[in-house]
Amino acid sequence: MRNLVASGIGIGAIVIAGIWLAQTTIADELSAASELTLETLLSTKLEGIEGTEVIVSRVVMPPNTALPKHWHPGEEFAYVLEGSTILRRDGKPDLTARKGDVVKIAFKENHSAVTTDQGATILVFRVHEHGQPERVLVD
Repeated sequence: MRNLVASGIGIGAIVIAGIWLAQTTIADELSAASELTLETLLSTKLEGIEGTEVIVSRVVMPPNTALPKHWHPGEEFAYVLEGSTILRRDGKPDLTARKGDVVKIAFKENHSAVTTDQGATILVFRVHEHGQPERVLVD
């Protein structure tokens, strides 16, 4: 298993995938034919750390899907369960994350993700301030 976090590669959009469908404006930007899915597995406040929460999601990005550019008011961590995705981050080279990769998306890092003919399934952990939006779209 490759660990992209340990190698110092901050990467943003794998995580994104799941975060989308929870917000109608993002879902509207995706193709009507897209079968992008987000399943929230856990959403809870963190004990002992006032005002924070964690959300765990399973994201399925079908082949040839692109997510709109956005950022998160907290950090995200993603584990690619199946397939691969290309992460696009402002000011950084594109990065392909494949099955077995673990990645981190930095606080407020503008990013997006795309899949090619393969698609991807990703387990996403988001830690952020309770009550803040899960994502903010960037023009």
